Amino acid sequence: MSHVYLLLFSLYWAQGLPVGFMTHALPVILRAQGVSLTHIGGFGLLMAPWALKVLWAPWVDRYGSSAFGHYRSWIIPTQIFTVAILIILSFLPIQALNQPVYLLAFFIALLFMNTVGATQDIATDGLAVSILKGEQQHIGNMFQVVGSRLGFIVGGGAILWALDWLNWQSTFLILAGLVALNTIPIFLYREPKHHGFKTDHSSKELAPLGASTSIESIQKDQLSFFKSLMQYLQYFMHSQLMLSWFVVLCVLKITDGLSGPIIKPLLVDLGLTLSEIGVYITMLGAFAALIGAGLAGLSLKYVSRSNALILFSILKLLSLLGFTWLAYLHAHHLHIATWWIYLINALEDMFASMLLVIILTLVMQYSRKEHAGTDFTFQVSLMAMVSGVLYTVSGIAGDALGYQKYLMSISVIGLILIMPIWYWKNQSLKAHTD
Repeated sequence: MSHVYLLLFSLYWAQGLPVGFMTHALPVILRAQGVSLTHIGGFGLLMAPWALKVLWAPWVDRYGSSAFGHYRSWIIPTQIFTVAILIILSFLPIQALNQPVYLLAFFIALLFMNTVGATQDIATDGLAVSILKGEQQHIGNMFQVVGSRLGFIVGGGAILWALDWLNWQSTFLILAGLVALNTIPIFLYREPKHHGFKTDHSSKELAPLGASTSIESIQKDQLSFFKSLMQYLQYFMHSQLMLSWFVVLCVLKITDGLSGPIIKPLLVDLGLTLSEIGVYITMLGAFAALIGAGLAGLSLKYVSRSNALILFSILKLLSLLGFTWLAYLHAHHLHIATWWIYLINALEDMFASMLLVIILTLVMQYSRKEHAGTDFTFQVSLMAMVSGVLYTVSGIAGDALGYQKYLMSISVIGLILIMPIWYWKNQSLKAHTD
């Protein structure tokens, strides 16, 4: 199985490189140029493909080359497209982004890169669900988080650090080279035969969104998209346990979405330079996240998944309170030792990584093997949709309330949202007892 873990590590590392730039480097660069929190939040629209990818996930699950490898036939082209887009971005000078033509081209390129990356993610998640069994799931998800976090280190932190001594073009060409390098393992991998969806009309198995039994049957019966969606959602509504898990999916990323446009700009306003944020915040934080992923993978051998979700959610909330404390000191013009900033950020990244490992493990647990890509993608997209919508509008509230009041409000909301997770845990225990 070691080669499988290496494969997943490389795929999620390649995926994390451009995402790291979007989520870690871009907000810092924009804030350093004096962009408001409102406009920084608006850049969350570029991440829309990650929330909407569930719309084309059934096509990734259904269509693919069995000779080449079902999911390989999606992953390899999307990674090649990502390399091409990064090369194109290298020719768009950052100094010219204040010109409408260049800004529009930059926006379109980033939007297309996110669409391609989201499609690669569907196929990679589907491949992971298909090949990982039982106890291999949390180990595989640990490698997923480690790989994506390493991508964040390079795509987010190293970008900010490198921009001080490399030009824009060289930096993006290096990113393109790294994505190309991480395409080698999937080229060499021989994917097991994909069994696809059940098309037997007598089967009681619920079909995935957009494929109630087959694409042809949907066309024949002229089912509307809304009706197809409602049919798919029956999988999450057919029991109290699944309904409670659906609610958990809706609330898990609320605090992340609300705090997304705030944290990085706060660090800029606290007086940190781009290099400091790149090295001591993004890169050090990503290394802390790697440690967190390892700790989560180890702890899941001794702690139940439901208990781990509650514990890691509380730890993540405590780190948010740390940023609230920094905002309080900043609002009252009190001295802040930089090592406190680095420590709080590192703990936040570590706890977030631990939480992500258990979330992905549970998402995989609730994904049906024959609908691997669709089920996994639907759950992740639901969380991304909630987070993305809140990310887009939260900058407005951040500008209106200021860092301190806004982060305190988010902390209170986070505490309340522990309740539906606790309810799901009780339903899970009850289901196992029955």
